[in-house]
Amino acid sequence: MLVLLPPSEGKTAPRRGKPVDLGALAYAGELEAPRAAVLGALDPALREAPTAAAMKVYTGVLYQALGLPELPGTARRRALIFSGLWGVVRPGDRIPGYKLPVGEKVPGLGPLAAHWRGPLRDALPDRGLVVDLRSGPYATMWTPRRAKVVTVRAFTPDGRVISHMVKATRGDVARSLLGHSPSTPEEVAEIVRGAGHTVELNGSNLDVIT
Repeated sequence: MLVLLPPSEGKTAPRRGKPVDLGALAYAGELEAPRAAVLGALDPALREAPTAAAMKVYTGVLYQALGLPELPGTARRRALIFSGLWGVVRPGDRIPGYKLPVGEKVPGLGPLAAHWRGPLRDALPDRGLVVDLRSGPYATMWTPRRAKVVTVRAFTPDGRVISHMVKATRGDVARSLLGHSPSTPEEVAEIVRGAGHTVELNGSNLDVIT
């Protein structure tokens, strides 16, 4: 199982640490060149900025609820974090603090989502079960074609999607799933329900009411 996550708008920039090593990030073979292209179009100082594990850099509401540093390594390895700058990173990949929404157009590269589609299609494993908790713009970066996909959607009781509590719910849902290895949408729903959430499985969508 892979759990796909959006990045965090809230980030804590590391104060110390070695500069980013593109060759050490996840899927470096396929993604090092497109990462270098994005970095090259941005502030050169970012290449020399101090780094920390992505799970410590991303500190928004979803990640506070998720608590990646508290999970065992086997659980963290099931998570992939999508990013307009890096394509994807693992929780332990060392990155600097940055601000680059995937909706941005980078000079010489165009829309970032389009920049990443080909490289991510070539890099990411498209098999097994994929649980997608990404927000809309990040979901356009990669669409699994062979894997069984469960899209987790969180709503407030009045149907709203964007709220502090919805983001916290997504983080809590991700945390509960990373601690298990479900292989079917029904097992995903059972795990999330067991974590105390009201859920409804509608085809490939798991709707969580918070």
